[in-house]
Amino acid sequence: MELEVLREDLIFGARTAGHALASKSSMPILSGILLRTGEDELELCATDLERAIRCRIPAQIRESGEVVLHGQVLEQLVARLPGEDRVELASVDGRVRLSCGPATFELLTLPADEFPELSTPTGEPTCRLSRATFIQAIQQTAFAAVKATETTRLALTGVNMALREGKLKLAATNGYRLAVREMQVDGLPEGIAHNLLIDAQVMTDLMRVLGTVGAEDVLLFLDEGQVHFSAGPLVYTARLIQEEFPDFERVIPKENDLGLFLPREEFLATLRRLEITAAEESGAVTLKASATSDTLEVHSASREKGTGMEQIRLVKAPTRGIEISFKAEYLIDALRRMESDQVVLWLSAPDRAGLLEPAGDIAPKDEGFIYVCMPVRLL
Repeated sequence: MELEVLREDLIFGARTAGHALASKSSMPILSGILLRTGEDELELCATDLERAIRCRIPAQIRESGEVVLHGQVLEQLVARLPGEDRVELASVDGRVRLSCGPATFELLTLPADEFPELSTPTGEPTCRLSRATFIQAIQQTAFAAVKATETTRLALTGVNMALREGKLKLAATNGYRLAVREMQVDGLPEGIAHNLLIDAQVMTDLMRVLGTVGAEDVLLFLDEGQVHFSAGPLVYTARLIQEEFPDFERVIPKENDLGLFLPREEFLATLRRLEITAAEESGAVTLKASATSDTLEVHSASREKGTGMEQIRLVKAPTRGIEISFKAEYLIDALRRMESDQVVLWLSAPDRAGLLEPAGDIAPKDEGFIYVCMPVRLL
């Protein structure tokens, strides 16, 4: 193998593929990035068997071939190369010589025949997604899932992607909160429906990688037990979780009649302050509204830290009073991922779930977002 690439392109390729490197594995080959030549391009590939990334960059190919380099070494090295425009790569006696201006490195390789075979998207895509909207949808849902190290219920570690009737609905839950974001898709055949469950950490990583490419759309391809997301020079493959996601539609409140309309940024700032004096075990803040007042009182108390209280002027006076407690962290997580100036918290009773959604002039990035949060019972 012998080729020449732009330094910035190589930095992009190594950094992008590096997202799929295995951090801990009994298979040394999973710590490597496969470099494979194509027609006027170099493909960089990596996988940890849960996800795989293939990234193409332009290259002047002098001799075809493929090699596997230690991923972290390649990532760190290309990021610190001298400020020359071009980088040369050449296989020499079982190593790879990397040259950039005054710097030359002889890099050790891993056995290319041990690198896992990566599947390729084939046929027509299942649908087409707006990249910017899809990124926002992941950002507004994946946070609500449980980390894989904290549960044995695999379904709660994932983001569910329900495709039907020209729409994609993403949902994630930990059993105490539920984040849902709906978006339009193009090209989904009429009558076709799919439910895809993907690890939330993998989806978060996909969000970061998609943020580095300039393509307007993401093409979604379904494969046996996995899904491919293709955007510009990138193909991101994720393995599906073979579990059934909870029927989240059942837990979305349909009859919450009391709406607390609040300025989002003020509500968020208040919760961040009151969280400081919330009890460690519950992290709860208490919301108190009255039909005779257009202000909402937010309280928190802890034996170890003291108490706090703050008032927020409501956009609309409530139709009746209520006192209800929520884990401050859960409300903060949702509010900071929204952009609308105003939100509404729909409630029915102190022991029933609340529904938070954007209100007023809804920001485009918040369209289709709802958030369900279970209350905290204080003794």
